[in-house]
Amino acid sequence: MPGPSLTEDEWHACLSPFAALDAHTRFVVCSGSLPPGVPYDFYRRIVEAARRPGRKIIVDSSGAPLKAVLQAGVYLVKPSLSELRDLLGAALDTRADQIKACRALIDEKQAEVVALTAGEQGAILVTRDQVLRARALPIEPMSVVGAGDSFLGAMIWALTSGHALEEAFRYGVAAGSAALLVPGTELCRREDIERLVKHVELDVLLSA
Repeated sequence: MPGPSLTEDEWHACLSPFAALDAHTRFVVCSGSLPPGVPYDFYRRIVEAARRPGRKIIVDSSGAPLKAVLQAGVYLVKPSLSELRDLLGAALDTRADQIKACRALIDEKQAEVVALTAGEQGAILVTRDQVLRARALPIEPMSVVGAGDSFLGAMIWALTSGHALEEAFRYGVAAGSAALLVPGTELCRREDIERLVKHVELDVLLSA
């Protein structure tokens, strides 16, 4: 649901802290839709304000805000398959087409890493040198609400905890799957993530 409308002074005030982030801040995450009154390029403005050497910008959005922020270049973007289709205006019906689309974002320097979630098709992680596929875990979903958010949250937790990108991807898949086990808007449970991550199998589709 849309959030409350923000005035120009209010959304400008939201930008100021990003320019003053501590030098040790390693990650900045732009996630979700934008509330009414906020310009579509707000996330791009955050990137421009927060960018520093070594700092990683991560994005999970859709539509015009996603298109605008990618033009600034980010570290990692996590679109769903429907969001990537909307972004590129393409059907992307085959795995090969999906990988090609992710590689295009990387080649155009819009992102360094693309984590594409595709529901029952599983997920793929694409970098310049590698493509990994995670198969969907056999789970009967109680709800799909928050699965994408859980996926990204677990990936970021793993990265900030010192895990390699491949292991962070594995945790993301486990958390997104764990979110399917709980009803409504209830959050995924850590014990489910820790149990499921052991069952996430990664196929290497391309390796440097």
